[in-house]
Amino acid sequence: MTDTVAAPPLRSTITATWALFAGIMLIMAGNGLQFSTVGIRSTVEDFNSIAIGIMTAAYYLGFLFGARFTFGALGRVGHIRVFSALASSASASVLLHSLWVSPVSWSLMRFITGFCMAGLFIVSESWLNDRATNATRGLIMSSYMVVGIGGRAAGQGLLNLGDPESFDLFVMASVLVSIALVPMAMSATSAPPVVVPVATSLREMWKLVPTGLITVFASGLSTATLGGLLAVYATRVGMGTGELSLFVTALLLGAVALQIPIGVASDRILRRVVMLFVAIAASGIAVALALAPRTGAVPLVLIFLLGGTTYPLYSLGVAYTNDWISDGERAGASMVLMIVNSVGAIAGPIVASIAMSRSVVGYFWMLAATHASYAIYITCRIVIRRPVPADRKSRFIPLPERATAMILSGSRRLSRPKKSNRRHGGEASPEK
Repeated sequence: MTDTVAAPPLRSTITATWALFAGIMLIMAGNGLQFSTVGIRSTVEDFNSIAIGIMTAAYYLGFLFGARFTFGALGRVGHIRVFSALASSASASVLLHSLWVSPVSWSLMRFITGFCMAGLFIVSESWLNDRATNATRGLIMSSYMVVGIGGRAAGQGLLNLGDPESFDLFVMASVLVSIALVPMAMSATSAPPVVVPVATSLREMWKLVPTGLITVFASGLSTATLGGLLAVYATRVGMGTGELSLFVTALLLGAVALQIPIGVASDRILRRVVMLFVAIAASGIAVALALAPRTGAVPLVLIFLLGGTTYPLYSLGVAYTNDWISDGERAGASMVLMIVNSVGAIAGPIVASIAMSRSVVGYFWMLAATHASYAIYITCRIVIRRPVPADRKSRFIPLPERATAMILSGSRRLSRPKKSNRRHGGEASPEK
């Protein structure tokens, strides 16, 4: 007989995590405001499309290096010191955007910001993992995704409080990141022990579950393009600040609204079929956006749907990987997934910027091509390889699109216990 663990009261869960979520929301609000401000100001300063793409890619390159640095730093100096140092550095890098306005200096600042943000996320996520139990982990992770995206959406609303051509919005973004330190430092919860996932080799992961790697790579390509360059697109097609903030917010609201329904569907039917449907839908919506009017209600509805069909892809890729790997491989797999996703996020904005240099709607044609290519791949896998047995499917967990290995390895504790897949002819066998 399996012992059941009674879920702790909701009040105790909120008490243990409110400070962490407050810090996360402030970080994401500042980060979201900065992304849009940089996009608008880059267009005002007449930076070319490729330069803007490189600047955006620099953020994700910094994110990758920052994640690897932070795992080591936590073991040396602890959570509060790491968080304080990175929050201060991130705040300073935002302010420096207003002092030196050029693609080169901004690329450097975007790298530093990404480096610091990765560390801030890792500290926050490790704390959340430590506060979570098996009974509350699903609630905490779902809340983490909603708070993170909600913070980014709130950051878009702040665009209307300042002039993107001045330094006002950079100051606001800097202040938000700085004060995120307050609830974290004042939290009554103790710092968690440092558990660093050790990556398995990419080659071994490719042998085990290539579809999971392709999925998180495609997700990196598309979500980084949407998150990093949507404000640039909106500015270039003539949207005002108010309309632009609504446009970006609609994207994020779609990501929240459709994540759970898509995840539930993937738990109940073949996960790859849901992946295929989502990819086809996202590709079709991107085509519709390329052909639709540039402003008005139609693009708002379409970008809502594009967010809803693009952002869940990352969580689907994590869940699919978890379907096929054994318990002992999960911590190492989390690091590989984060790295592969980050590589996709670095490449996506550069490819999209090249497409935009030819035509502004090349932005959406690039997204359509990304999802269509992924849909073709998934179709081939469905045709030539059998699915995972239903009794070994893990549960879908909604995750933010740039979750680090810390939260990924924690999410796997929600998976159903299962034996190693190798003896059952799982993905390790059929995916060879």
